[in-house]
Amino acid sequence: MIALKDALLVECRMCSDIHTIPVTQEQLDRWQGGELIQNVMPELTADQREMLISQTCGKCWDSMFPPE
Repeated sequence: MIALKDALLVECRMCSDIHTIPVTQEQLDRWQGGELIQNVMPELTADQREMLISQTCGKCWDSMFPPE
């Protein structure tokens, strides 16, 4: 992850695509302090939050875990 002023650049560990995730330092501090990511960053999509958690983009996540 590369920190910008109000965003992070995150590379998907599966496909190497780079995603820009808009977050503030306060949000990062709260999340890293133990608060739930969905409470700290509710404006992000589930895919964006997953990129921060596992560094896996939505496309790759769906490939790994297709609907049954």
